[in-house]
Amino acid sequence: AADKIRLIPQDFLAELCEQIIQHLNHKILGVNTAELCQRIQTSGVEINIGDLAKIANILSFLFSTAARNNLSTEELVTTLGSGISTLPKHAVQVIRHVWNEQGKAIAVSEDARNMATVGQFVDMKWKLGVAMSSDTCRSLKYPYVTVTLTVADPSGQITDKSFEMTIPQFKNFFRQFKEMASVLETV
Repeated sequence: AADKIRLIPQDFLAELCEQIIQHLNHKILGVNTAELCQRIQTSGVEINIGDLAKIANILSFLFSTAARNNLSTEELVTTLGSGISTLPKHAVQVIRHVWNEQGKAIAVSEDARNMATVGQFVDMKWKLGVAMSSDTCRSLKYPYVTVTLTVADPSGQITDKSFEMTIPQFKNFFRQFKEMASVLETV
């Protein structure tokens, strides 16, 4: 990861660190690494989304561990310097600056630590479609519903999960949502 972090320009790395801190402070649902990766690639840096996601996970772990151990900025920088693979100078400078400015605001309570083991629902989109034909069947006229769920995993990585359902499956899905809504109204 240290090799890949060298590729990321300082301003993009700072933005990534700030988003991670905001996520750890529960101010945003997650870090949109896909959008950030696109912008980094547009600037001429060759990095893939998998590598950027790994870097985001490492930085998230770094900041949450530092918060849990109540590290000062100097203690964090000293700890980073004593690692097996050293980070590039610009990365340490960015981490130092972001931690110094925003790190103390991270509230790591027991509830937050326990909640962090589950992803968080961000958004849901759906569309109705009809399969008209295929190369093996001339006339399908088969309706289906495509659902895309946007989820932030515990590290803050935002991902989309898509699936298709038949109309009966969708009706069952909808019925279960109505049941959840009625239970939530009684709470």
